[in-house]
Amino acid sequence: MAASLDGIRVLDLSRVLAGPWCTQNLADLGAEVIKIERPGTGDDTRAWGPPFLRDDEGGETRESAYFLGANRNKRSVTCDISTPQGQEIVRALAARSQVFVENFKVGDLARYGLDYESLKRINPALVYCSITGFGQTGPYRDRAGYDYVVQGMGGLMSVTGERDDLGGGPQKVGVAVADLFTGLYATVAILAALRHAERTGEGQQVDMALLDTQVAMLANLGSGYLVSGKAPRRAGNAHLNIVPYQVIEVAPRADGERDFIILAVGNDAQFGRLCEAAGCPQLASDERFATNRARVTHREVLVPLLEEVFRTRRKTEWLALLESLKVPCGAINDLSEVFADEQVLARGMVTEWPHPHARRLRLVASPMKLGGTPVRQDSAPPLLGQHTREVLASVLDLSPGQMDDLQAGHII
Repeated sequence: MAASLDGIRVLDLSRVLAGPWCTQNLADLGAEVIKIERPGTGDDTRAWGPPFLRDDEGGETRESAYFLGANRNKRSVTCDISTPQGQEIVRALAARSQVFVENFKVGDLARYGLDYESLKRINPALVYCSITGFGQTGPYRDRAGYDYVVQGMGGLMSVTGERDDLGGGPQKVGVAVADLFTGLYATVAILAALRHAERTGEGQQVDMALLDTQVAMLANLGSGYLVSGKAPRRAGNAHLNIVPYQVIEVAPRADGERDFIILAVGNDAQFGRLCEAAGCPQLASDERFATNRARVTHREVLVPLLEEVFRTRRKTEWLALLESLKVPCGAINDLSEVFADEQVLARGMVTEWPHPHARRLRLVASPMKLGGTPVRQDSAPPLLGQHTREVLASVLDLSPGQMDDLQAGHII
């Protein structure tokens, strides 16, 4: 079956997470992604472990789980771009590609003649996406960018974590969300630029910055500050604008461990049904709690009342009762529970791939469900340099002898 991006070739000079996340999306959608890696070491994340993939005999391989999670459906070509011969290989591949993705520091690739201005002279329709911490302009343009730092600088850590009056402090999110969101925004921007190039024959540079993305993804919190002039603070598991929208403790587990569920009551009708389930319908008609605005104002009164009631039943009882009344709620699962969840499995969010080191490599699937052009599952994340000769022969028509010479010179 045809894929959405059949016929699009992406030359990927990115590594770690934001860039590879973008190019993995493009690969899932059908693009041919050629990942350029340093000979001998490759993408930094190949060494970021444990955990590492274990082979069919149980032995540990050199394939890190981190790398495996962001590089499926790509082909790996090793090439030393610090050499003239390596630079020429990349230029030749760029001339035959529609998209170029890189996350080098600002100006680094210009030293090699691989910057946008150089490559657009040989391929005017090229969509060239640069991903950096702070973008191609501005006073921070020369700084290296790291997700953790950007979460702090971009305001996310100021609103993440337990309330300060309860002993909280700045807290990063458990996954690299600035990197991941930047990869997603980059995917969208590249697709828009490709559409423009198809119509006009004109490529362009896409300038993606982690800090820009982090500021944008503050969403309603960012607009709330711009409207009110008041900076929001950490609220723990509560919501600043909706009540009750939080984690709430329920009766202990059978082993005595504390247990919790999530309440996500988004409107007054849902609150009324919550009160019915909790056996306290009078709260829904109390003027202090009858509307969301009132509940936010009287949060400190309402929440302790609900906490007292919710400690009377266990998690499974509450979830079954609340779901039967269509009150938004949910469990707090660890990853063993997530990947055993019947809905996650029914949606195909765990896939198996044949890998050179393991017959059954399990990976998290793409969440994109396209009815007519589904995402593809063609090839497992590549071994370092696995496709070097294949790509150089099929795309650049290099002979075995030419590739032998390049390998002897440590160019590939």
